[in-house]
Amino acid sequence: MDDTLTRSQVARWRTAIFAIFFASGLSVATWASRVPAIKAELGVSNTSIGGLLLGAGIASILGLSLSNVILARFGARRGMLGAMIVFASGVAVVGVGTDALGSFGIVVTGLVLFGLGNGAVDVMMNVEGAAIEKTTEKTILPLFHAFFSFGTVIGAGLGALAAGWQVSVLVHALVVAALIVVIALVAIANVPRREITGDEDALADRPHWKERLKTSLSAWREPRTYALGVIMLGMAFAEGGANDWLALGMVDGHGTTEALGALGLTVFSVSMTVVRVLGGPLVDRFGRVATLRVLAVLAAGGLLLFILAPTTPLVFVGAALWGAGTSLGFPLGMSAAADDPAHAAARVSAAATIGYVAFLGGPPLLGFISEQIGLLNTLYILVALAIASGLAASAARPIAGSTVGAGPPHDADRADGTRSAD
Repeated sequence: MDDTLTRSQVARWRTAIFAIFFASGLSVATWASRVPAIKAELGVSNTSIGGLLLGAGIASILGLSLSNVILARFGARRGMLGAMIVFASGVAVVGVGTDALGSFGIVVTGLVLFGLGNGAVDVMMNVEGAAIEKTTEKTILPLFHAFFSFGTVIGAGLGALAAGWQVSVLVHALVVAALIVVIALVAIANVPRREITGDEDALADRPHWKERLKTSLSAWREPRTYALGVIMLGMAFAEGGANDWLALGMVDGHGTTEALGALGLTVFSVSMTVVRVLGGPLVDRFGRVATLRVLAVLAAGGLLLFILAPTTPLVFVGAALWGAGTSLGFPLGMSAAADDPAHAAARVSAAATIGYVAFLGGPPLLGFISEQIGLLNTLYILVALAIASGLAASAARPIAGSTVGAGPPHDADRADGTRSAD
């Protein structure tokens, strides 16, 4: 059905997926920005908050794993709508548990819903984004991920305003949850029905959903899945490590103030977002593999500069290079996993699971190791993983018949299905 879409329909489809990425980022920042208020209202310790984070992380990984089942059973459109309603409900339940009921257990329940919904929609929105890449023959997944970042920025800003104006977590959460549901309903209405993602009604010759699920799980038996997982693991580990430890590394490792530590994290985030906005045309110009290799060098070099810099300005330069270097590993890994539309959901789910385990589990592991050898020394692990990501970059080369991310020239791909050189 994709071949019959008009330019207007493709534009609406693209805008709808931008909105879904934005809504996911908005939900993440809404919860994160109100953690201090939630802690105060519930009267719990940092250890308990850590437990909440762990629960949300485990639920996110479970949601990623269930995405294949959801896609096979319900299709992408209904799957994304359901997942968005689930994580919007999770945001609302967190608010209810915090202010209306004062119940730690209810907040945990909300975060489980939040994690499940976000984990599931993450695979499906990336599959849709990759399908748009195939339709337009342009690398666009980095820009979709930039919209997730925009959602986190807006969500954090709204959270800061809500806290400053002393708006309760309940009211804040309910307003954001309602907004996400509205975004979901409007966005899904503009996502075209596609048989390849199970949106069309079942046909007589169409395999049963259980058979389709069995086929989709075969992605875990493909060596390329694990090679792409190395790319995404290295960059996700480096990104997650920055989110949790960059500011502290500046304060404890380089003796800066807390304000400068926060500014260092801001520099990292802005650098990452800028490269994601500009990254698509760069990939189309130079190819997916070459881009990943250059960015791996930037990430490793930025980390080394951050660790070893003798002055604070150079630490900021290191943070900027670190952010730029890690910016495209995850979205380009997703794009590569989705090269074959018939197996996109399965391969994206498998590769994303590897990346998210690193993103969620890596930072706590770094914290444990840093207690033994110091935080700055611990960051050498990220240098090694960035290098490993670059070494595995060849796995992201477009498969036969795919032109997205190949770099010019790729006319031969259209003509005979052969693979372009990067």
